[in-house]
Amino acid sequence: MEQHRQKVNASSPAGKLVACGVLVGGVIPLIVWVATGLVAWPLVIVGAAIVLVAGVQVAAGKLRSSGRGSRSVRSLAEAVPYDPETQYPVVRASICTGERVAGFKNRTNGHFTEVMLITSAEDEQAFMDAYQIETLKTEY
Repeated sequence: MEQHRQKVNASSPAGKLVACGVLVGGVIPLIVWVATGLVAWPLVIVGAAIVLVAGVQVAAGKLRSSGRGSRSVRSLAEAVPYDPETQYPVVRASICTGERVAGFKNRTNGHFTEVMLITSAEDEQAFMDAYQIETLKTEY
């Protein structure tokens, strides 16, 4: 199952904030300490705050995109093929965590193929629309 995660790299806004935070809170105070023997605590605190802001940005991005792929209904059906003769559609639900995953279960050996995370009724409907499914069974 493909999950969309926001990654922190040097070209992302959060990556630039992390780089800035490390520079301000780590590199510059280290240079000051080596040169003068004094610890520049204000710079360390500011750098830590900048890195914290970057972490909040990444977390907010994950919350916005959790369970919501950028795939269209058509590309979803193309990515994971469905054979109604050998498989049936099912939602696997965890009784512990409540997580729900839509996919297909093989009729002969019971193998489950994950397709997408279901976080809302809209996700479930999108899955059903992608594969032209009328009903969807839930297994725990």
